[in-house]
Amino acid sequence: MIDALATEALKTRRSRVPLVTAVVFTVAVLVGGLFMFILQDQERARSLGLIGTKAALVGGQADWPTYFSFLAQITAVGGIVVFGLVSVWLFGREFSQNTVKDLLALPTSRTSIVAAKFVVALVWCLALTFQLLVLGLLIGVALGLPGLSAEVLARGAAVIVATAVMTMLLTTPIAFASSVGRGYLPGFGVIIASVFCAQIVAALGYGRYFPWSVPALFSGLAGPDQVPTGVLGVVLVGATGAVATALWWRNADQDR
Repeated sequence: MIDALATEALKTRRSRVPLVTAVVFTVAVLVGGLFMFILQDQERARSLGLIGTKAALVGGQADWPTYFSFLAQITAVGGIVVFGLVSVWLFGREFSQNTVKDLLALPTSRTSIVAAKFVVALVWCLALTFQLLVLGLLIGVALGLPGLSAEVLARGAAVIVATAVMTMLLTTPIAFASSVGRGYLPGFGVIIASVFCAQIVAALGYGRYFPWSVPALFSGLAGPDQVPTGVLGVVLVGATGAVATALWWRNADQDR
């Protein structure tokens, strides 16, 4: 397991994909800061050309609770894409680059290889979440947003981290699809289908029953009055995807 972890960590360190995911999350946080800047003074934003003359932003105030809620929503909606990209790359690259047979020829169990990939994915996604929190705090302080306290900070950070963990769990089926489909495209297909179905089901009012809609609802995307439910479904999906991926790697014939 240690050797497998070291190998996966080395692959990740030498790849440009971590930099790409970090840039995406950085841009997302900057967009959140831009919205707070506009909400602080919409007349100023119009004079700077940030919004149209007749445009107006509604539904929030330029304060820390609103900002934390927005960051949590970014984690829920953007996380399924970015975290999904992490799983697609970790599992699909072995087949696209024809290294899977070399990997499986090593004196390391297939289950350990899969477990190492999931551990690297977890650490990677948690690092992105930490980056989002730190950058969010720096931007919020720079903007001088009101309403910051120890309670608000703890609650906001807890919601963001919980949303991130739930989103990570929902990427295990993406890892399974990338493995079974032996490449990147099946995993990307699952990402697109997940995002599309999550939006449709949530719009119909059944999001709490659909695991891929739960992180967004938990983050407050549908409003602060929504009761966070469906977490058990998210855990079941995550566990099922991880076990299915491990079983497939252990039992599948690698004939290419």
